[in-house]
Amino acid sequence: MPSIEMAFAQHPSASFSSGENAYLYLDRQLDVRRRDEQIHRRVRMPIDIEIGNYSVGELKVMVLLMVMRVLVTGASGLIGSTLCEKLRETGHEPVRLVRREAKGADEISWNPAGETLDSQALEGFDAVVHLAGAGIGDKRWSETRKRELADSRIRSTHLLATALAGLREPPKAFLSGSAIGIYGETGDRVVDEAAAAADDFLADLCQQWEAAATPAAEAGIRTVLLRTGIVIDSKAPFLKRQLPLFKLGLGGRLGSKDRWVSWISLEDEVAAIIWLLQHEDISGPVNLTAPNPVTNQEFTKTLGRVLRRPTLLPVPKLLPSLLLGRELVNALTESTRVVPQALTDHNYPFTHPHLEPALRATLNRPA
Repeated sequence: MPSIEMAFAQHPSASFSSGENAYLYLDRQLDVRRRDEQIHRRVRMPIDIEIGNYSVGELKVMVLLMVMRVLVTGASGLIGSTLCEKLRETGHEPVRLVRREAKGADEISWNPAGETLDSQALEGFDAVVHLAGAGIGDKRWSETRKRELADSRIRSTHLLATALAGLREPPKAFLSGSAIGIYGETGDRVVDEAAAAADDFLADLCQQWEAAATPAAEAGIRTVLLRTGIVIDSKAPFLKRQLPLFKLGLGGRLGSKDRWVSWISLEDEVAAIIWLLQHEDISGPVNLTAPNPVTNQEFTKTLGRVLRRPTLLPVPKLLPSLLLGRELVNALTESTRVVPQALTDHNYPFTHPHLEPALRATLNRPA
């Protein structure tokens, strides 16, 4: 299915200004600012039509039919907040599922720890994106922290998936979070979505996390499991923690120089999620990683080159181990060489297939 912008570009009366999308174009043409919820909530219409056969007014209605009302959990996090922003920018209607009292029409309250969720409030959504979960690398993995990591993912996912499965009018798609930690240590071996899960804490957590989404899939809801890699952004933990040392010229690789780092830019992470919402032929696990993973040495040297700083001294694992514990540091320094086979098979257009342009974009460091 071509993008709406591509479709409208074929219309003889269409005249887009720079950076303007199809929704803004039609608003400019017709000065229509309200979208009737009765029109855009549940109807689906393909865009692969002869655009030139329709008036701008008729095309406006078609765009309204394609607007998605999307429920998002984890919307206060980096990925979730960016996703909501991009959904709004492209004319969709994101609604946040929050663990506090709702403060507006764009919020719904729930309590996953207490397994409390008003199912009736979930009626009428086109899709649900579930990104909630305590940060994997935020704290030392004590037994209490491990239970928190598991509960915040497994219980919330099962609660939400079960509620969606029981709706009178369920969403067409349920995109549920997961991670490439499911593959564990792979060394130099390339793995895609068909690879078996590893046998360690993080892999087991991911398996249970994904299994918790089963009620939605069994109810006929298209369910996609978002196996996210290391997100590259100046505000994302992986890069944010390294930047101060690198900027001082004290940055270096952590762990083996030969271990593989499977990364994805924040821009591609969010764009791929929206792309998956719109591709009804994709379900099951999807690796959200760039098509070109890099070795630890390559990552370190590339970051140093972008920042114009030396990267001479490796960081001893002892130092982060003292802060975060050996088990967590070992998980964070595993070699995982992942490729996004599902995305590439369906021709997802990566904005950042290579690391250096991704780093330059997020750090605002032009070549």
